Amino acid sequence: MQINWNDISFANPEFFWALLFIPILLVWYILRNRKLQGSIKITSLNTFSDLKTNISRHSIIALRCLGLAALITAIARPQTSLSWQNVTTEGIDIVIALDISGSMLAEDFRPNRLEASKDVAMDFIAERPNDRIGLVIYGGESFTQCPLTSDHDVLLNLFGGIQNGMIEDGTAIGMGLATAVNRLKDSEAKSKVVILLTDGSNNSGSIPPVTAAEIAREFGVRVYTVGVGSMGEARMPFQDQFGRIQYQNVPVRIDEKTLKDIASIADGKYFRATDKNKLENIYKEIDKLEKSKINVTDYKKKSEHFWPFASLAAALLLLEFLLKNIIFKSVV
Repeated sequence: MQINWNDISFANPEFFWALLFIPILLVWYILRNRKLQGSIKITSLNTFSDLKTNISRHSIIALRCLGLAALITAIARPQTSLSWQNVTTEGIDIVIALDISGSMLAEDFRPNRLEASKDVAMDFIAERPNDRIGLVIYGGESFTQCPLTSDHDVLLNLFGGIQNGMIEDGTAIGMGLATAVNRLKDSEAKSKVVILLTDGSNNSGSIPPVTAAEIAREFGVRVYTVGVGSMGEARMPFQDQFGRIQYQNVPVRIDEKTLKDIASIADGKYFRATDKNKLENIYKEIDKLEKSKINVTDYKKKSEHFWPFASLAAALLLLEFLLKNIIFKSVV
């Protein structure tokens, strides 16, 4: 088995203090060697024999130090660990119902209401990796752009492709909510949530918003409603008869009463976003209100790797013994 040395840890690191014995041994050896050399007179005829003696002594002490270092490392018990997690989540299924009517192109948000709503929603999705999230878009009608999914990369790609004009213009709030509830009604999640964004009032569709809210309540779906738009007037682009883009200021009319009624009936909450920063704060508040509970059990399997060091220590100390007592016995 290949060992990744970057993952090595030691069960008994305190034994590394014993490594301090090795420099003490070396100092003792150097002092002893100098004393022996100072007390013995060597003639020039014995130069080769003296060199052989020094090599043998140095080899023996080097093997002894290396062997002790390897032995101490083995005693410290080097280990690697294989770990994994068993994660249990209290599932939350969320469907974002987004108004893409023409009025969402108003530029009281930057660059406009629709793009700002997309950006903030995509950040919200990225912060909730453990939830299944779906997307419904609506204007004069509604349809599911993305069913509930835990594959957030796919969801974010679909979010990025949303634009005005994909469906008939209008504001069918009741239809948008009903479609979102339909995506959640068979969910077995402990918490089922719709986040519904609009900048107007219901003027299309065959299902009244309050009726859709009552359906949501029957299926245990909580609905958070968000009114998107500044106070007063907003700068709105339109095409003139020559196809040129012109701008005019139009009154901001959000049916807050209906949005509050929807939230009240479906056990949710109504929010008003007058700029992008407030919209971001609204998503943060919803994120806190609908937080997944995650229970993590961490498992670790330890693998011992002291044998290579123990084997190396045994080999070095055995070699030292053989050199000292057999090979270099006559010169040491």
